[in-house]
Amino acid sequence: MPPKPLSLIRAIIMGPPGSGKGTVSSRIVTKFIFHHISSGDILRHHIRSNTELGLEAQKFTSSGLLVPDNLVTKVVLAELNANQDKSWLLDGYPRTVSQAEELDRNFLVGVVLNLDVPFDTITERISKRWIHPGSGRTYNLDFNPPVIAGKDDVSGEDLVQREDDKPESVTKRLELYSNMTKPLLDYYSDQDKVVSFSGTETNVIWPHIKKYLEEKTEV
Repeated sequence: MPPKPLSLIRAIIMGPPGSGKGTVSSRIVTKFIFHHISSGDILRHHIRSNTELGLEAQKFTSSGLLVPDNLVTKVVLAELNANQDKSWLLDGYPRTVSQAEELDRNFLVGVVLNLDVPFDTITERISKRWIHPGSGRTYNLDFNPPVIAGKDDVSGEDLVQREDDKPESVTKRLELYSNMTKPLLDYYSDQDKVVSFSGTETNVIWPHIKKYLEEKTEV
């Protein structure tokens, strides 16, 4: 079945790491006619393609530095300008109020889809993830545990937990996300543009997002 046609929608999707934002974004793009614009993906594309913007960004990434806000904005606005006749879903941008203000000077954002997943749920989910370093095979102690605890099913070698997946690391990342995004959510809330979808699992949240977007479908 082809994607459902929508009236032109300019949307931003937000959600903490581990909230299922990538999965939800993929489902939105599959079900509806949206151009998915991920700031990280676009930057990597420009760097690989050696574009003028990419070469400028590479000066920072090659030194392990963050790409400055104004350069990220240039990259994103260039992509948006090239897709003015399409509905789009912005992912990973804006990250700051100043970026949001610059976006508003160029495009009218219609809605901010905010994934509201309890931090305790995310911490528990991510901290149960273990990997086999040699192959990259991933296990979750709840959803797909190894046959033998702590061992890779194929090689029998030890599984390890990435530093980023340890509970204390996950908690720090979530706190950082909360501190960074609260001003941004406040900014869009003041414009009455934030629609939050709460739940502990993607399959619980998704039907509500799908229904919301279907209400905007042209029939």
